[in-house]
Amino acid sequence: MAILSSSVKSYIAGFLDGDGCIMYQLIHRKDYRNGYQIRASIVFYQHTDKREFLEWLHQLFGVGYVRNRGDNVSEYTIVGLEPVIKILKVLKPYVRLKREHIKLALEINKILSKSYAIQRFIKAAELVDKFAILNYSKKRTNTSEKFKSYLRQHKLYPRND
Repeated sequence: MAILSSSVKSYIAGFLDGDGCIMYQLIHRKDYRNGYQIRASIVFYQHTDKREFLEWLHQLFGVGYVRNRGDNVSEYTIVGLEPVIKILKVLKPYVRLKREHIKLALEINKILSKSYAIQRFIKAAELVDKFAILNYSKKRTNTSEKFKSYLRQHKLYPRND
């Protein structure tokens, strides 16, 4: 990641507040030991006419990808716990509207950085559910309850809590 001045950090944070999204999702993965992963992502949106701005962000952060969606909107997407947390820490002092998102993301990261033991992963999954509220998500189907049900069904977590 490039070294950013405070004015550039502030500008990017404002862009994230207005035309960006911080997402944490539970993703069902058959090839994972516990059947799920927690996916972290940051997405910046812009009209395709202004795609060069997203390319500039991509160049600054050095991670992720830019794509055109087909509805005259382009997206710059960063996926992965490590790069997302790194960027959120840089922007944290400057973000206003998404402060709760960042606080929650850092809390999830703190839990997962200590271990991926099943109890810690369940706690992190429960926090991921809160992103549905913060992001006004109506379509989220993978929840911590669904995850716990999967674990019980596969005898990976037999308790009913």
